[in-house]
Amino acid sequence: MSNASKTRKFSTSISASATAVAPEKVESQVAVDTPVCVVTGSSRGIGKAIALALGAAGAKVVVNYASSAGAAEEVAEQIKASGGDAIVVGADLAKAEDIDRLFKEAVAKWGTVDVLVNNAGITRDGLIMRMKLQQWQDVIDTNLTGVFLAIQAATKVMGKKKKGRIINISSVVGVTGNAGQANYSAAKAGVIGLTKTVAREFAARNITCNAVAPGFIASDMTAAIDPKYEEAILGQIPLKRYGQPEEVAGLVKFLATDPAAAYITGQTFNIDGGMVM
Repeated sequence: MSNASKTRKFSTSISASATAVAPEKVESQVAVDTPVCVVTGSSRGIGKAIALALGAAGAKVVVNYASSAGAAEEVAEQIKASGGDAIVVGADLAKAEDIDRLFKEAVAKWGTVDVLVNNAGITRDGLIMRMKLQQWQDVIDTNLTGVFLAIQAATKVMGKKKKGRIINISSVVGVTGNAGQANYSAAKAGVIGLTKTVAREFAARNITCNAVAPGFIASDMTAAIDPKYEEAILGQIPLKRYGQPEEVAGLVKFLATDPAAAYITGQTFNIDGGMVM
């Protein structure tokens, strides 16, 4: 066969393939209208910023809290004032029955779940030699097992319609490790591995799963840091500042709702001012 014939045959094959996948490609680029978003741990901090960003984009948001009911209600009111809709559901992410109820309430209210943001997390810091087993287990139960259980619950809903997006909030310490945070670092590293597995298992059902790994983000905790220690912390960050919760929320909103994110899955996005690169 001549080179020209080979070229014509190859071109025809490509054209036929492109025609075959075109409808699916177009469908994947359509934004979700008023998506239903479950955001765990969204009464304060990064979770609050994520819930508000999604609400301002017109989403229906399930605002979840473990103990701060009043703060969660305030977040819900802010979402409604910005043009979105919201309900508040108290649930302990370390308890399987609470997670099951969280998703049942979302489906009862709006009929589905389009987006899951696993943000809820706790810390129980301590050096390995001094860390109690309960300190270890508490963090693993909420920060890793809770993420797994929430994904199980969400994918049961998303899988039926073959569409959904999952964003797991990890941490740069899940990449680097951190002295005094063996439990937290292990859980956040586990979240990254879990994210990749979920992405592989559910790709055939058009469910994407990505992780966002924040570095030092401005909070009540960073505001209380002694200036002499703060200088050392900022010295590790090329941009020489803390990140803002709204910056993390912007990235999450993109992954959760933007049509351009439809082809992104199994990835971990560091948002840390260049601290880890």
